[in-house]
Parts: sequence; C-alpha cells; structure tokens
Amino acid sequence: MWKNKNVWIILIGELVAGLGLWLGIIGNLEFMQEKVPSDFLKSVILAAGLLAGLLIGPLAGRITDQFNKKTVMLVSGFTRALSVLFMFVAIETGNVLWMVAFLIVIQLSAAFYFPALQAAIPLVVKDKDLLQMNGVHMNVATLSRILGTALGGIFLVMMSLWMLYFLSLLAYLVLFAMTWFLQIDNEERVPTGSSNEMKKSGSFKEVFPIIKGLPIVFMTLLMTLVPLLFIGGFNLMVINISELQDSSAIKGWIYTAEGIAFMLGAFFVKQISGKQSPYVILFFFSFVIGVAQTLLLFANNPIMSVISFAIFGFAVGCFFPTAATIFQTRIPKEFHGRFFSFRNMLDRFIFQIVLLLTGLLLDLIGLQKMGLLFGILSLSMTGLFLVRYKHQNKNSVVPSKAS
Repeated sequence: MWKNKNVWIILIGELVAGLGLWLGIIGNLEFMQEKVPSDFLKSVILAAGLLAGLLIGPLAGRITDQFNKKTVMLVSGFTRALSVLFMFVAIETGNVLWMVAFLIVIQLSAAFYFPALQAAIPLVVKDKDLLQMNGVHMNVATLSRILGTALGGIFLVMMSLWMLYFLSLLAYLVLFAMTWFLQIDNEERVPTGSSNEMKKSGSFKEVFPIIKGLPIVFMTLLMTLVPLLFIGGFNLMVINISELQDSSAIKGWIYTAEGIAFMLGAFFVKQISGKQSPYVILFFFSFVIGVAQTLLLFANNPIMSVISFAIFGFAVGCFFPTAATIFQTRIPKEFHGRFFSFRNMLDRFIFQIVLLLTGLLLDLIGLQKMGLLFGILSLSMTGLFLVRYKHQNKNSVVPSKAS
C-alpha cells in the first residue's frame, strides 16, 4: 500500500486541505464570537451551509457514479477555494450574510468532494488494506485538525483574520494542484455488464434497496447517529466550555486531547480488528461515547472537560474506521458514489438537527445539563440498537437450525 503514489497524494492532500479547513473554522468561530452573541443564532448560521449540502446530495451522488472521480474532486476542490473569497468580503464589510454565503458554497463543494473521495479510496487500494487506509486517512485528518487549530490560535495573535483565510485559500489551492496527479481508473475494479449500465443510468433512489438488503450496512448507518450527537455541536460546546471556564487556552487543550486520542483509537482498532467482530467494536465504543457525553456534567472543571473529549476522541477513532470499512467493502462499488452521497446527506441532516438543538439547549439549560441529557440519549440509543441487533441475529439463526 505504501508504494502506491495515489495513497500518498490522498494523505498529503488531506493533511494540507485539513490545515486550510481548520484555519478557516477557527476564523469562523472568531468572526461569529465578534458578530453573533447568541449560541442558537450561531447554530442557525452554521446550519445554513449544511442545508445547502443536504439539498444537493442526490445530484452529487449521481454525478459521482456517472463521472470520473478525479474530475469531480477537481471541480469541487476548485469551488471550495473560490468560496473563501466570500469571507474576504465578510471581513471587509462586517456583514454576517457574506459568511453565510461562504458556508453555503463550501458545503456545496464538500457535498461533491467527500463522496468522490470515499468512492475513490477503494479504487486505489486493495480491499485487505481498506481498514488500514481508512484509519491512516482519518488520523491524517485528525493531525491536520490538531495542527490547524493550534496554528489558528497562534496566527490569530500574530496576524489579521483576513490573512488567516488567505492561508486557508492557499491550502485549498495546493489540494487542487495535488489532485491533478491522482491516477484513478474508475472502470478497473467495477463490474461490467448490466450492473455497470445501471451505474451509468440509475437513479439516486436505487441505493436504498441495496442498503435495505444489507442488514450490517443498515445497522451501521443507524449506529453512526450516536457519535453524530456529539460531533454535531462540537464547536459550540468547545466555545461554551471556554466561556464557562473563562479560558481561551482550554479550547486548544480540548482539540489537542481529542485529536491525539482519535489517532490512538484508529491505531488501536487496527490491532483488534482481526480478533473482534465489527459489531462488537461499534457497540462497545458507542457506549463509551455515551459515557464521554455524560462526563460533560463536569465541564466547569478543566481536567474533566479535557478527559471527556479525550475519551470521545479515542472512541470515535475506533468507531469511524470500522464503519467506513464496512461501507466500502459491503456496498457494491458501482453504487459507492450514490451511497456515500446519501450517507453525507444523512450526516448533514443529523448535523443540522443536533447543531440547532445544541444551540437552543445551551441557551436554555446550559452545557452541563445538556451533556447529561445527550449522554443518557446516546446510551439509550445504543441499548436499543443492541437489542435490535440480537433480535435480528436470533431470527436469522433459528431457521438455519430448523432446516
């Protein structure tokens, strides 16, 4: 795998683009802290971009399956770079509406880019290397988040907000340039014949029977709701913890601890993947995520807040590479674009709900009570999913014994 130049292009591109993304996110948070006093209004602004990405999802899925993955990544990558121009106008005018335009355009480009990237990964590495590739790819994304948030905090002291977004723009342009060097043969590992014709002429809705016919995929999709309940309001919670503790430094500690723990989790899950079934891994770490949310009850304590996010980081570091590998190996490759676009839409829909709910609850009951509420909800959801999974297993085993 490591001799494959496509792997290195994807990983280095992810590192550079991730730096740009998180420099931009730090800039977004700084801009909103100056211009938007309400947590709920902040969540509405962030949700505007997610809604745009959600609406374009079906089109993005069809285009990803019908056209060259590299072309889709190039066009969406260039659009993402252009989106930063709206933030330059927002900074100059002080108008939050230009930031909303920036968020809409960048999320529209992401709606095309990420399904294409997820569909491209199985085309450039062998199936046996997918778990390792997914884990490494997510670790690189996490490393870029750690470096990006740390550098963003430092750069805000050293330079203007405008310059911060300029560096973000440069990172996106570097990713665009690197994508040119990718070599992806979309037909090389896709079945020919009727299924291939279906890929070219099929509609977005054709992915739903595939999901319904694969219980492990359907259950894994449901399971991803648990970490999304935490991730959806992640940045708002970090801002709130900073305000609760009256400390700007705690934001850096939280991002760093969560990021390092995520990388350790992605390394750890590779070691246990051959010894435990994917479902054991998903259910166990889903419970751990619920525990991490519950610990936010002690968010006024710096050590406990960092521990909470570190536990969450380790858990999702084990959870997401496992889920991604299940999706990439169980879903037929000719449906990857539509499936990953659907998953992207589902994530965005849940993100919107959680984001708005987080903003509202932060205003109404505060972070600590909200963390306890979300923790109880996550643990309850995991318990229900576990009962359903055991019930399905029992029903599928009994007939085989009878025969």
